[in-house]
Amino acid sequence: MDWFPLDNLLCMLLGISFTVWFTLLLVFIIVPAIFGVSFGIRRLYMKTLLKIFEWATLRMERGAREKNHQLYKPYSNGIIAKEPTSLEEEIQEVRRSASPRELDANGTPEFDISDILCFCRRGVESIVDDEVTKRFSAEELETWNLLTRSSAHFQHLSLRLTLLWGLGVLVRYGVLLPLRVTLAFTGVGLLVVLTTIVGFLPNRRLKNILSDKVHLMCYRICVRALTAIITYHDRANKPRNGGICVANHTSPIDVIILASDGCYAMVGQVHGGLMGIIQKAMVKACPHIWFERSEVKDRHLVAKRLSDHVKDRGKLPILIFPEGTCINNTSVMMFKKGSFEIGATVYPVAIKYDPRFGDAFWNSSKYGMVTYLLRMMSSWAIVCSVWYLPPMQRQEGEDAVHFANRVKAAIAQQGGLVDLLWDGGLKREKVKDVFKEEQQKLYSRTLVGTHKDRSRS
Repeated sequence: MDWFPLDNLLCMLLGISFTVWFTLLLVFIIVPAIFGVSFGIRRLYMKTLLKIFEWATLRMERGAREKNHQLYKPYSNGIIAKEPTSLEEEIQEVRRSASPRELDANGTPEFDISDILCFCRRGVESIVDDEVTKRFSAEELETWNLLTRSSAHFQHLSLRLTLLWGLGVLVRYGVLLPLRVTLAFTGVGLLVVLTTIVGFLPNRRLKNILSDKVHLMCYRICVRALTAIITYHDRANKPRNGGICVANHTSPIDVIILASDGCYAMVGQVHGGLMGIIQKAMVKACPHIWFERSEVKDRHLVAKRLSDHVKDRGKLPILIFPEGTCINNTSVMMFKKGSFEIGATVYPVAIKYDPRFGDAFWNSSKYGMVTYLLRMMSSWAIVCSVWYLPPMQRQEGEDAVHFANRVKAAIAQQGGLVDLLWDGGLKREKVKDVFKEEQQKLYSRTLVGTHKDRSRS
């Protein structure tokens, strides 16, 4: 009999705790997400973290000096940086500094061993500092953010740093992670339930309005599940119906980042499991474009589905990531030309994450989706900036490849990213023979052209 009061007390405490927890979620997260407002708590949290990081970095440097530890520095290849020059300019520079050569019967300078030195040097530089492979690994930090990704042992340099690092682990895994998991399940659950309900409505204006409200609310809850602090720039250039929104791709959460500020028609492959349930529910409320596995490689079918969608001005803009894979937020790689062949207005968007608070890059060859999401939810926060660029259209006489490169260059410039011509597919595939032959032809044309120029002079 003596146990009943204790059991009742425990049940009452659990009930009160659940009520308080749910009330806080409802008042500070779910309701603001519905109306699209913020109390500024996340930005205050971000500023507090920055001050803590600065203090921890100073303590780390002081402790390293006292213990004669070598401070962590980002990877450097030791090659002296210089202004980029073309291969032809380098060969001409070598020949100007070399001794005069004899001419053959055609008046062309004879081949010299120095002609291949520039090509060899570039090859060695590419091996030492591969500009492609390093785009598929986590971006390194110059300062310590109290996580273990970049400076795994610096928390042991002093007692204060160790205590601060341990407190950070407790906060991230004991407080933030449960809160974020709860919000994630809430957002996804509401998305499935509410889009299914909206899907039963007739295809009228009311259905479209409710669908937009449901999607925005659920994505904003998911954004708060990551403690995402997003700064949107130039909202006047936001994508409009009948257009295609293209953006650089760092993470699967890019979709949530953009969809929390506007509604889009998603494009993707049909999945099974939980993702399949979400896709089926979403497509009932909004005309998303899902392809079967057998249809993905049919370029003509994909182009037709996309073209039919953008011709209907009443449908949402399509959201596409033309790189086709995740890059580590330091560069933009080759855009696939498919989405630029349709002829629709393209709305470029640049996304840049701040790696000091957490690494948003998804290295799919190293982490599965569940592991990646757990890493995101156990980081400090996801901080990023989004720029809406002015709409762009394909110019007269411009092919899809040049149009894609022009859009890519605009995104890279606005986001402060490196503009690379390489295909992101090199993440899993070997370099195609076509690319090798292009470099060989370029070298051959450079030598021949340089010979001709020298013979004329």
